[in-house]
Amino acid sequence: MLFASDIGKAYSERTLFSGLNLSMAMGDRIALIGANGSGKTTLLDIFAGENEPDSGSVTRRRNTTVGYLRQEPGEFAGRSLLQEVLDANHEVNALTDRIAATWEEVSEATDPEEQQRLMDLLSQLDLELEAAGGENRDHEAKAILSGLGFKQSDFSRNMKEFSGGWIMRAELARLLFRRPDILLLDEPTNHLDLEAHLWFEKYLSSFPGGVIVTSHDRAFLNQVAEQILAIEPGEVVHHRGNYDDYLIARERAMEIKQSAAARQEREIQRQTEFIERFRAKASKASQVQSRIKQLEKVQIIELPRATKKARFSFPKPPRGGNNVLTLTDVGKSYGDNVVYERLNLTLERGDRVALVGPNGAGKSTLLKILAGVLPFESGQRKLGHNVTSAYYAQHVLDQLNPNNNPLQELRATAPMESDQNLRNTLGGFLFSGDDILKPISVLSGGEKARVALAKLLLQPSNFLLMDEPTNHLDIASREILADALGDYGGTICLVTHDRTLIRQVANKIIEIDGGLPRVFPGDYDGYLYRKEREDEMRSASASTKGKTTDYPNGARPAASNGRRSRRIVTPDTRQQRALTKQARQLAARIDKISAAIAEREALTSELEAFFADPERIDYQTKLEESGKRYRTLQEEQKSLWEEWERVSLEAEDVERTLVELNNRG
Repeated sequence: MLFASDIGKAYSERTLFSGLNLSMAMGDRIALIGANGSGKTTLLDIFAGENEPDSGSVTRRRNTTVGYLRQEPGEFAGRSLLQEVLDANHEVNALTDRIAATWEEVSEATDPEEQQRLMDLLSQLDLELEAAGGENRDHEAKAILSGLGFKQSDFSRNMKEFSGGWIMRAELARLLFRRPDILLLDEPTNHLDLEAHLWFEKYLSSFPGGVIVTSHDRAFLNQVAEQILAIEPGEVVHHRGNYDDYLIARERAMEIKQSAAARQEREIQRQTEFIERFRAKASKASQVQSRIKQLEKVQIIELPRATKKARFSFPKPPRGGNNVLTLTDVGKSYGDNVVYERLNLTLERGDRVALVGPNGAGKSTLLKILAGVLPFESGQRKLGHNVTSAYYAQHVLDQLNPNNNPLQELRATAPMESDQNLRNTLGGFLFSGDDILKPISVLSGGEKARVALAKLLLQPSNFLLMDEPTNHLDIASREILADALGDYGGTICLVTHDRTLIRQVANKIIEIDGGLPRVFPGDYDGYLYRKEREDEMRSASASTKGKTTDYPNGARPAASNGRRSRRIVTPDTRQQRALTKQARQLAARIDKISAAIAEREALTSELEAFFADPERIDYQTKLEESGKRYRTLQEEQKSLWEEWERVSLEAEDVERTLVELNNRG
């Protein structure tokens, strides 16, 4: 569908890419990756026909349609959300208009042959409309909007009422509804929450055309991409596989390249020594000249620059109480919209919480209440003993002094830290050389975000709250943030749609839905597993309720003697009921075991911190008691994990049997 041959692009003296070749077929899923400023958006502009390459050519198969999602939304006419999406499919609109015009011609035609010709044309147009999805266009548009997080009540709202993030979702919905042959998507997930992420991934997996997408979301790239087009310094790499496959292949290629470069350097050194030794000897003149010519022809192997992570340490946070923060009967409303009513929640020391849930459920509202930056109408917020909090949100970027450089910003936050440690910290956040001396005012959004994150993590807090900390960050910066949060010694609560960050950081998931928090001890994959099992159980239960197998041949027996007819329960139904009850009991047991494991892991972490503190080692009696307690906790954890595995396997067997029974019914 799309062919790029030896294309190149440069601005001034800087070459973005050159010698780029690509052949794209139907169904291809290509992730376009590279550092910020490497030329990804420029390349998408070229593929879309909105920019011209300096060299090479781009061609598309005849009649191929292209849909391009930019990072800024297009123009809307000010109609309702649904109408804006419906009007995006120009092919369907044109067919609909043509059918209406043809019907008018039929009503005016008097010649039977002309009428027959028009009726045949209408039949053909109806077939084309059906093929283009015209008959189900309302249903399809609403399905796309719902998948992207819009509520049914939003469909009739005027586009002028939506905020920037929702307008970007509407732009994406409009593009998907058009169903072009090729989708060019520049950071499509920036404004999507986790639920919309998952829906969008499934949509792309079934999309029949080709997709080229840029994203800083590693989990998204791994799910969607089957090919990687990487714009790297000095070269463009085309790799078949997802993002993780590409990283493994790149590491291997780097090792091979490093070995080849080392061999080449040794050979050049050997030849140079020969030339220097025998340059003055007439008998060796021809050999010397020959080797000089050989060296002139050697193409030096240049190793791509690798990002080096500097070692740095964050200040050790002060130790707080076991209960970090408690909300009691908290109520919060926005006008008539009640977000929380009698909300109760406790965060404990060592918790690393990710707040998840559908868009609009109140995750950011809850985070602001926890951070103490949003007032509420009723209830109480109580910080634990010696708890000091730090809050990160997008407005933090606006609080940076535009006249300061990054080093000055960090020094203002941590005046007692040495310049070397501040430089190391900035180096860990990808600032090197003269970058640390640039004014904040000239930095990009991603660079400002990295400065703000470095400042936050240098503060001596023991309770860190973060709202979408990965916005504006590329993949390398996100990985550095995850490493930094992994080293952070305090309690964490965050809202993010970056599943990779959640997987690397969270040890507890709190799901917000309908104004109620639901706590899932354990990591994100454990949470997803539990949700999947619950969905399967609900489906099995709904299927059981909808079947008529309680009666022979699916028919209800007639009532007799004025008595109410009794339901005939089959053996399969009895077994289904027993298994459903057993599944609920096993799920409750798994919850209880998971909570016990989390509690013991927290206590173990406290003891490990005690053992690592040299000042406490003098208390011999306390040390011996703690050692015994530590060994006991480890044994209890081992036993609990064994029980968790056994009960989980038993639960899987029960669910598998339920599914088999439902299928049999």
